[in-house]
Amino acid sequence: MSRRYSRITGTGSYLPERRVSNEELVAELAQRDIETSDEWIAGRTGIRARHIAAPDELSSDMAVHAARAAMQAAGCAAGDIDLLIVATSTPDMVFPSTATIVQRKLGIAGCPAFDVQAVCCGFIYAISVADAMLAAGSAQRALVIGAEVFSRILDWNDRSTCVLFGDGAGAVVLEAGEVPGILACDLHADGRYTDILCVPGHVNRGQVMGEPLLRMDGQAVFKLAVQVLDKAARAVLDKAGLGDGDIDWLIPHQANLRIMQSTARRLHLPMEKVIITVHEHGNTSAASVPLALDTGIRNGQIKPGQRLLLEGVGGGFTWGAVLLNL
Repeated sequence: MSRRYSRITGTGSYLPERRVSNEELVAELAQRDIETSDEWIAGRTGIRARHIAAPDELSSDMAVHAARAAMQAAGCAAGDIDLLIVATSTPDMVFPSTATIVQRKLGIAGCPAFDVQAVCCGFIYAISVADAMLAAGSAQRALVIGAEVFSRILDWNDRSTCVLFGDGAGAVVLEAGEVPGILACDLHADGRYTDILCVPGHVNRGQVMGEPLLRMDGQAVFKLAVQVLDKAARAVLDKAGLGDGDIDWLIPHQANLRIMQSTARRLHLPMEKVIITVHEHGNTSAASVPLALDTGIRNGQIKPGQRLLLEGVGGGFTWGAVLLNL
């Protein structure tokens, strides 16, 4: 029996209708006596705008929009999906999983559906899990989604974090076959760094305990992210027997332009080979990599047959990379 592989056959994404530029955000924050500027935000992060979900818009709603676009691109229907994974840190409910809610909204029934929680590295974790399940024969066609409404867990009085994040969703359809698509995956976590990026709150008997808002040590996150992303990139290239020159496109987690520039330098890649959407989307956590992937494909930058390096890093502390042929 020939070996099974998984390959991306369709991508999709969704952004909430409301786009908030730095200038608009600065004006809103000024009303609460919080000082910042477009120059301050863009100079440190590369972010110029972000999208914010409507008050009644949930992670599952955005996930469904992205999923439908991905299925249309793949030429498949909801009934063709036999595995559904949603990467999110902002689920609709404590339980059930957002994946099962998406499953209901898409009209799918019976297949495995579950969430993966690895924060901004969630999509990298989710696509790695789906790849393993397809390769093992557990499924034939998987829908993998990253969806986040981070705007609801931000402290809008903390200018060091509230300017960084946005909402959105991205999705891919993975199909099993004999042609290699995903070439290598590399996943890691180190719980010793839990406190540098977290939401230290929980529900206890109907009451919110602790602080249910995002807290981040920006300098510590930056330093660790640069180190681990380089190691993950090297690991997947080594596993595939490839080198820096074999990468057509780097699609990193869209958190900070300076982190992306540092990663590209270490891989000896020009920035012209890096897909960048952070300027328009902000940091959309688990949605950022699939959003950037779909953007690159739909605007014609990324073409079939090219080799892509996807990377993510997030709270936990989690990090990882996926190397694939499109």
